[in-house]
Amino acid sequence: MTANGLLQIALYFLVILLITKPLGIYMFRVFSGERTFMHRVLRPIEAGIYKITRIDEKKEMNWIVYAIAMLLFSLVTMLLTYLVLRLQDVLPLSQTIDASGAKVGKMPEALAFNTAASFTTNTNWQNYIPETGSYAASGAASTGSGVTYFTQLTQLAFHNFVSAAVGISIAVALIRGLVRRQARELGNFWVDVVRAILYILLPLCTVIALFYVWQGVPMNFNDYTVATTVEGQQQIIAQGPVASQEAIKMLGTNGGGFFNANSAHPFENPTPFTNFIQILSIFAIGMGLLYAFGRWAGNTKQGWVLVGASMFLFGLGLFVCYASEAQGNPIVAVQGVNQSVADTNPGGNMEGKELRFGIVGSALFTTITTDASCGAVNSFLDSYTPLGGLVPLTNMALGEIVVGGVGAGFYGKIVFVILAVFIAGLMVGRTPEYLGKKIEAREMKMVMLVVLILPISILGFSMVASINDVAQNSIANPGPHGLTEMLYLFTSSTGNNGSAFAGITGNTAFYNITGSAAMLIGRFLMIVPILALAGALARKRTVPASVGTFPTTGPLFAGLLVGVILIVGALTYFPAYSLGPLVEQFFMNAGKVFQLS
Repeated sequence: MTANGLLQIALYFLVILLITKPLGIYMFRVFSGERTFMHRVLRPIEAGIYKITRIDEKKEMNWIVYAIAMLLFSLVTMLLTYLVLRLQDVLPLSQTIDASGAKVGKMPEALAFNTAASFTTNTNWQNYIPETGSYAASGAASTGSGVTYFTQLTQLAFHNFVSAAVGISIAVALIRGLVRRQARELGNFWVDVVRAILYILLPLCTVIALFYVWQGVPMNFNDYTVATTVEGQQQIIAQGPVASQEAIKMLGTNGGGFFNANSAHPFENPTPFTNFIQILSIFAIGMGLLYAFGRWAGNTKQGWVLVGASMFLFGLGLFVCYASEAQGNPIVAVQGVNQSVADTNPGGNMEGKELRFGIVGSALFTTITTDASCGAVNSFLDSYTPLGGLVPLTNMALGEIVVGGVGAGFYGKIVFVILAVFIAGLMVGRTPEYLGKKIEAREMKMVMLVVLILPISILGFSMVASINDVAQNSIANPGPHGLTEMLYLFTSSTGNNGSAFAGITGNTAFYNITGSAAMLIGRFLMIVPILALAGALARKRTVPASVGTFPTTGPLFAGLLVGVILIVGALTYFPAYSLGPLVEQFFMNAGKVFQLS
């Protein structure tokens, strides 16, 4: 690790903490229906939307109606995206992708279903190569269809906005359940989604997209450019409406790349400046929601304690990832390769990383994108050191609770908060309370459903894949690393992250179907019990604090919360997750010893 790297990390911590409070206050005002500086421009548009769609913004929903509205909206939009993907060859804005004039064609059935499920669930797992129309099937390249500009704009960009807005809305509904007393309603799903898009996502994305254009990110509808290199070879240069997609991709923690190389591609992420804004965008809304929760609860310390726990877990993972990558590969070192830092050498494990970002820029991005449910990458995770690769895997396995996706991080963390106060209550022999509400059997049943659904999906699908011939043949790196690739796929899918150890071929019927199932389970079988939890909490009356009430605003509770998260994660995942990376680390170190001897 270098002084420059530590300075970049310190700068990131400082900036993200500086924007947390103002963004949190703004979101609190938006969802409380208070006037903001954007109301003069946006309120007439909001009112017009309600009038056209016949939404009564003053009519609220109980948790069951809220959940039904969310599920129906997601189902209809997912089916629409599937149809567009299957028909995109006859729809407009299909760009020319090579010198022969070939256009993007329709997407095969299983892949179209996987893609529709992926973007609906905010996962953005991509088994297709967007800019070339080429697919990898059963280990061999096969020609198929990518996605057209029409699909990018009307479906993928649409889901980037609405799936993020749904996540924010669920978080807001849970907050209402926590702070309301003896109420049955959690708000109006349609109003929450409209406000999330209109007042938060659209304005921020407009500013960020213009910034990206300034930095050199393309924003056009041109056919791909056919160029001749200095060696006389033909090169196809893909382009398109990239900047607008890139803005919501990061701010909405979506992560799906306009190009296959994602944020490692110079058209998506051209400079260290854009890299910094991208990783800032990933955490921005999630951190703001934590502070907004404190304002709703009438005690901002409730929000800051969650921010503190999040930053500790983030820093812990970042330190391990950065240190592992900066140390480099000992097997490579004994071959005489210089991995030390110098003016002409970045040092460490630079395999799969971009020189314009370096190790610290790559480690920061990797840790942040998996601490949230973003999944965008600016380096090749498959080439990380074993312990460096274990960090993003662990971050996702914890269930989007470090900072998490927009909304998902908050409601995932609240599940562990309730679990922590329940354990604290058991230790002192009192009925546990949170924000003055007693946590009883019904609430704990919902909490345990959420906690258990993720490992059941991840480990269950991984078990099936490990004994399936087609699944095993899709692994490019047999052995411990191949096991990790397989486990990473289902962890990323269930966690709605979307990043990948790309050594595995995902575009097979097996992985398209099982991956889709994992994404849908990880999204909706987690949200429904959380809404049920919110409904149960909203109906409760509050009780005054007493000398026996466990405080939830100080360092002691933050430490308990971090401990519960790590212990539950260790008990649930460690035997399976440690197998691949730790075996790899053992052989890496053993290989160094053997070669030295």
